Amino acid sequence: MTWRAEPRPGRRETLALGGWLLLPVAGAAEGEAAAWAALAEGGVGLFRHAYAPGVGDPPGMRLGDCATQRNLDAAGRAQARRLGEAFRARGLRVGGVLTSAWCRCVETAELAFPGQARVEPAFDSFFEARVEETARTEAARHILLGWRGPGALVVVTHQVNITGLTGVVPGSGEGVVLAKSGPGIELVGRIRV
Repeated sequence: MTWRAEPRPGRRETLALGGWLLLPVAGAAEGEAAAWAALAEGGVGLFRHAYAPGVGDPPGMRLGDCATQRNLDAAGRAQARRLGEAFRARGLRVGGVLTSAWCRCVETAELAFPGQARVEPAFDSFFEARVEETARTEAARHILLGWRGPGALVVVTHQVNITGLTGVVPGSGEGVVLAKSGPGIELVGRIRV
């Protein structure tokens, strides 16, 4: 996939990536305010799971067995709770919560949005299975483009998935917010909790 610039009236330069319209974010405060506003209007928040010490997963990791995975620590659990509190403090309606099957993603989603999370394989990590990157990214893109609300769609996934979809490398617990823009989706801003 290649990026190509397409000027849009009244906007900064917009980048198109395989049908996605991605708008570079200006300042952090401006981008975050725009991101919360887009979520209030039914946008999509792609959140990297909260802080889980380490990188990747230990050898022998098995889905469904959290004891074999890299998991949230106390700081990560607190970060996940703050994410949900930030949504509630703003009175934002959450219409759906999708999550990767990895325990650190499920726990992040459940702590932030109790009882709302549903595992969606399109958002499972391909960090150690790069051969699955294209298929998962396309499946995820299809889900995101199909979101119609009501409310915001929150997705808790992994850095590689978010980067594959947007080109952004988020930190732990950080969100990248997208909103509909014509036939595509526009990157509106980032949220850090």
